[in-house]
Amino acid sequence: MKAYVFPGQGAQFSGMGADLYEKSAEAKDLFERANEILGFSITETMFSGSAEDLKQTKVTQPAVFLHSVILSKVLGADFKPDMVAGHSLGEFSALVANNTLEFEDALKLVSQRALAMQKACEITPSTMAAVLGLEDELVESVCAEIEGTVVAANYNCPGQLVISGEVAAVEKACEELKERGAKRALLLPVGGAFHSPLMEPARKELAAAIEATNFKNPSCPIYQNVSTTAVTDPVEIQKNLVFQLTAPVKWTQSVQNMIKDGATSFTEVGPGKVLQGLVKKVDRKMETASAEI
Repeated sequence: MKAYVFPGQGAQFSGMGADLYEKSAEAKDLFERANEILGFSITETMFSGSAEDLKQTKVTQPAVFLHSVILSKVLGADFKPDMVAGHSLGEFSALVANNTLEFEDALKLVSQRALAMQKACEITPSTMAAVLGLEDELVESVCAEIEGTVVAANYNCPGQLVISGEVAAVEKACEELKERGAKRALLLPVGGAFHSPLMEPARKELAAAIEATNFKNPSCPIYQNVSTTAVTDPVEIQKNLVFQLTAPVKWTQSVQNMIKDGATSFTEVGPGKVLQGLVKKVDRKMETASAEI
């Protein structure tokens, strides 16, 4: 069975999507529609902007989403997923890929999500850190001991977990985790504490938009970050998506469940190869590839 996976924020690069625009009339049309929906020329920043330009919150998330979704559409008949999953933001791409969300609706949600997250980041000084070389349970227990808000946010693969929270609490947790044997506990260059309780204002803001959006019956199951198991009920998909901003990304568990349910290959659709590497760390025998036109 073929699993298709969609990357999240951080996979962006200068020039992304320009090849799709040049090679495909369908891609060109979708990019132009995106410019109209967003109210600014995101293609100009994607194709010609610097890495710094692409770091703008209003650009980063829609850019990664557009690259992934438009690539999946240009693949045409070659794109036949038996199951899909997306890492954080990538879940929106996956929901277009399995026909749960329309392109326009998902892009509007992604744009609203980016702006809501930016606002939430400005309320409390917050950050994230990557922790390498420890068991998940140990990281969780250390976070629970720290004063202030710090939680496990991204379960990326065995031995790689990202924590998220208030700056002082994350820094304190990093010190403690190094003392407990972490190979690395490294602050990440992010604007705030994604997938933590500090994103509650953004969750509330986005919830209204998600609940007002039409979710259709998917063409194949999605393994969502919140639930990690195969979901096909549009109401459940919608509910999980609302809670995604404040809940951890359980990527390790999602990949494990996809393999358990029969996945024989994973194809990454969108910029970068990060998810292929994470899949290999969950099961090194698994076949992985990048989607290409």
